[in-house]
This record gives sequence, structure tokens and C-alpha cells, in this order.
Amino acid sequence: MLIRKANVADAEGIAIVHVDCWRTTYKNIMPSDFLDKLSYGKRKDVWIENISKDGNHVYVAENNEGKIVGFISGGKRETNKVEDSGDLTAIYILEDFQRMGIGKKLIKELFFIFKKLGFHTIFVEVLEDNNSRFFYEAFGAELLKTEKIKMAGAELNLLVYEWKDISLCCFD
Repeated sequence: MLIRKANVADAEGIAIVHVDCWRTTYKNIMPSDFLDKLSYGKRKDVWIENISKDGNHVYVAENNEGKIVGFISGGKRETNKVEDSGDLTAIYILEDFQRMGIGKKLIKELFFIFKKLGFHTIFVEVLEDNNSRFFYEAFGAELLKTEKIKMAGAELNLLVYEWKDISLCCFD
């Protein structure tokens, strides 16, 4: 498994992982008609922009055949006003490649960059019904707050987690 910095040519592979993961992760959480309408092409355009944007950090996980099977992105959201902090904005791994340590490798790579940037606190948002919240908890993130949001016509609970001091995170 290779973890590397993403480039614009990776946008299509990232888009496929993103859409496919949304369809498996959010099945029975989000309306199925919303998930059915997700588009690889639209996601590709979003990821070209995300990869190109200053301050965004995107990494991919490639399998031995060179296929992107996961990715992580982060930076600092415009809404984040906390000094010396950043945001893990997305991490997705195809279902067949989960529980293989890829998530740990991706998060380690992003947090290494965050440390170099002087970020101490990191935030991540996750839907309450998304089991990935347990992944964040396993790596020391603590629940900061819960808020109600509307997404795709559904009312959902959004959990905001934080790592208060990423220098204390242990990813060995």
C-alpha cells in the first residue's frame, strides 16, 4: 500500500472512492434517492478544485495495482477561528480495504503535515450514525459538541470531535 500526496490527475480516482464510500457508508442514513444521484463527474470537478486549492492537503492510498482505494484531506476551514488548529475534512476508504490499517496511515500522514504547520488542535465532523466516529475515538479524538443539521432533506446529528493536542497522538 502506497500513501502519497494527491495531484490533479488523481481527482477521478478520488471521486470514485468518494461516491462509492458515500453509497456504502450512508446507506440507511441518507435518503437513497440522494445517494443514487451522486455523480463521479461532479465529484471529480470538486476534487480538482480541492487538490488545487492552497492550504488543502490531500493524500491518497494506492493498492499494489496503482488503484486509489482511499484518501484523506484536511486544512483549515474558513469557519474555523481557533488559533493553531486545523480540520480533517474527509477520509474515505473503499469497504473492501477497510480494517487494514490504511486509515491509520492516512491520518498519520495528514497529522505530520499539521504538526509542521504548527496546528495543535484538530477538528473533525462526522454524522452520529456513521460508525467511523469510533475510528476517531480510537485515535484519541474527543466529542466536543453535537448539532442538528439538514442534509439531502434529512435531519441528522452532526458530531464535532477534536484532538486537543495532536502532539499527544500516538500512531506508532
